[in-house]
Amino acid sequence: MALSRQAIVDAGLGILDAYGLGDLSMRRVADVLGVQAGALYYHVPNKQSLLAALSEEVLGTVLDPLDDTDPSTWLTGWAMSLRRSLLARRDAAELVASSLALGLVGPDPTEAGRALLEREGFHKPEATMATLLHFVLGHVVEEQTRAQMHALGVVAEFDVAASGARFEWGVRLIVAGAGRLIHDEAQRR
Repeated sequence: MALSRQAIVDAGLGILDAYGLGDLSMRRVADVLGVQAGALYYHVPNKQSLLAALSEEVLGTVLDPLDDTDPSTWLTGWAMSLRRSLLARRDAAELVASSLALGLVGPDPTEAGRALLEREGFHKPEATMATLLHFVLGHVVEEQTRAQMHALGVVAEFDVAASGARFEWGVRLIVAGAGRLIHDEAQRR
């Protein structure tokens, strides 16, 4: 197999799934690919670039809801899809959160939502999307951590269904709050 950026990303995702973010290193990726670590740097200049590429791969599986839906339905669908994408890979929420915090991920996963909210007249669409994004990331970090701690026997139980219900309630709360704010602003005008 020829060494390529995609092969490196695929190997990194495999390590992430099997061992977690803490055990992901350039040396380990190189070992999986059967090359020296230095060979990776032609395709991925550093570990931060690798983490950004993995984050982009995870975020690439988030489905944009249909454009013709109302903002509440769109925001809810986007949040649910983001959560599914993050839960599909071990430590993905932590990975994506750190890459976003460093400004390494492109394109911005909130861009379509911001554009929709702006078209619909929402005040501060970037703040609304940031709130929703950070809620999803924080909730999934907790879910993934608790699930791992449960698997290790550190916590007695982890109720996946209850966690999902709390997530859905939180999304509804944020979306309803955003809708209420725009309604209140329209009344003041």
